[in-house]
Amino acid sequence: MNGKPTLPALGRRFFRPTWAEVDLSLLRANLRRFKARLPAGVRLMFVVKGDAYGHGAVACAAAAQRARAADWFGVSSVEEGVVLREAGVRLPILILGSLYPFESFLAAAEYKLTPTVASLESAKRLAEVSRRLGREVACHLKIETGMGRIGVSPAAAVEVLDFFSRQRIVELSGVYTHLSCAETSRVFTRNQLIRFKRVLRRCPRGVIRHAANSGAALRTPVSRFDMVRPGLAIYGLYPGFDPILSLKTKVIFLKNVPLGTSIGYGARYRTRRPSRIATLPIGYADGIFRGLSGKGWALLGGRKCPIVAVTMDMIMIDAGCAPEARVGDHAVLIGSQGKERISASDIAKILHTIPYEITTAISSRVPRVYRS
Repeated sequence: MNGKPTLPALGRRFFRPTWAEVDLSLLRANLRRFKARLPAGVRLMFVVKGDAYGHGAVACAAAAQRARAADWFGVSSVEEGVVLREAGVRLPILILGSLYPFESFLAAAEYKLTPTVASLESAKRLAEVSRRLGREVACHLKIETGMGRIGVSPAAAVEVLDFFSRQRIVELSGVYTHLSCAETSRVFTRNQLIRFKRVLRRCPRGVIRHAANSGAALRTPVSRFDMVRPGLAIYGLYPGFDPILSLKTKVIFLKNVPLGTSIGYGARYRTRRPSRIATLPIGYADGIFRGLSGKGWALLGGRKCPIVAVTMDMIMIDAGCAPEARVGDHAVLIGSQGKERISASDIAKILHTIPYEITTAISSRVPRVYRS
């Protein structure tokens, strides 16, 4: 031994001063607030696919389960569902994606995950899995009404429903669709719901009917049916709900530079005056898009400082607006500091995208720290 402390002795979860804070108390509050907007009896499927859109699926699902604030969880793949099951999540989990290869139905059944059937062929494969296991397996049928992604057409749904009615080894426990324009077009949404309702008339009684995401559930009451599938609002990325994630780092380097100093690759940015440049240990490998160079902001000393260059592991900001800043001071890329705030929606507007893309881009090398 050379006298240096081992990692456990240091008691540190991470060393690079960059992390994302997720407030689970706000998550629970958003779930309660959302559920209060629903009629009695309408269930809530909390969508935690994409690692809860960058917030951490295990922690978010566990918090919702402990608070009894959700009835179902929605994931995109068998793998995502398995992670939740192995972490102790017991509530029903729907795999919202199409399962392929079809052998993955077996893994879904073994972990008591509810798969989506999106074609007659997949319905037949699921029946084979049920017979192989010697027990009934439940599924939800996905109807394609205008998203253009996966699902059986309303016309083809008749044949699939007939198949389910002729055998008893697969339980059709749910039928759903995906509304593609819930926040942008009431007419398109209405037409999707009309197509969906035509299929529902042929469905057996007792199946769970669901269609609405956050926007539809809040804006279009007729889309709620038996269950809604919010994600955006629960993470606080929808008006009226509190953002639960903050992205933070610390200043690791400060320098004063003269007029005309080049900053970053390609010397694309040159200082227009004598400047104070702060370097932050976070970059595009962490989820800070290069498109924020010259357009985005970081909070330092409670003030908004412009991002002048983004590299893979570090960004440089003009810290002239925070003259008292020192190495080790906190900086915020998403969240609030003092009276200033930068939201994922603010960043999305700069990049002409959606808030989900901003939070899901926060990579796994950024530790998530949970507050409750």
